[in-house]
Amino acid sequence: MNYRFCAKTDPGRARDNNEDSVVFDESTGIAVLADGMGGYNAGEIASGMATAFIKSELSRWLSEAGPGASIREVRRAMEICVDNANLSIFNSANSNASYSGMGTTLVMAVLRGDRLLVGHIGDSRCYRLRAGVLSQITKDHSLLQEQIDAGLISPEQAANSSIKNLVTRALGVDEPVLLEVNEHLVEAGDLYLMCSDGLSDMVDDAGIARIVISDLDLEQKAAQLIDAANANGGRDNISVLLVGITESTEKRGLIARLLGK
Repeated sequence: MNYRFCAKTDPGRARDNNEDSVVFDESTGIAVLADGMGGYNAGEIASGMATAFIKSELSRWLSEAGPGASIREVRRAMEICVDNANLSIFNSANSNASYSGMGTTLVMAVLRGDRLLVGHIGDSRCYRLRAGVLSQITKDHSLLQEQIDAGLISPEQAANSSIKNLVTRALGVDEPVLLEVNEHLVEAGDLYLMCSDGLSDMVDDAGIARIVISDLDLEQKAAQLIDAANANGGRDNISVLLVGITESTEKRGLIARLLGK
């Protein structure tokens, strides 16, 4: 499989600073998005620390491990990198009064062949577009999601809830942190969207789907997603990271030869 990445971030219309951070590394198939929280711009510090640390450490491990590393080993490397990033943010928050209480949500992906490992903490999300159908493949770690799961509130009621932003899990807030990791089989033609809640709170899934299903290129889709969130109010920072999946040219050539084309 070939992977193409595109990332964009925007402060939105209500905030002067941007506490989101987004990075990727095409050479190792890594994508990381974080949505920081905390006063005095501390959220900016937390999200930046998270993305920089995870990209640096995980990219180095994947490069050294090579293509022979098993999915189980990659999953463990993700968990270790996140644990170390969490401890670094937690220690910074507790040693500097200006950073007290800072933390960040996280969604990250590692692509290995036809496998995708998605890890997340908090309410930053990952969606998959396959055969024209958009599906959310992460479940928010939030009080609102817990209420939906318990049947206390419907998804329709949740759209207007006043507790949308109360996460039950965040990076850097407690010394231990639990990264939820799930494995997915990727297919040629898939499109994966990672985003902060600045997008998902402002644009519903149907609106997101209309944009990502379009024939626009990745950069145009990313720009339109951010424009849509801003058009609906832009009450938070908005970050999107798109990953497009295509067959490798070698595989396409082999299929063509087998079909006599």
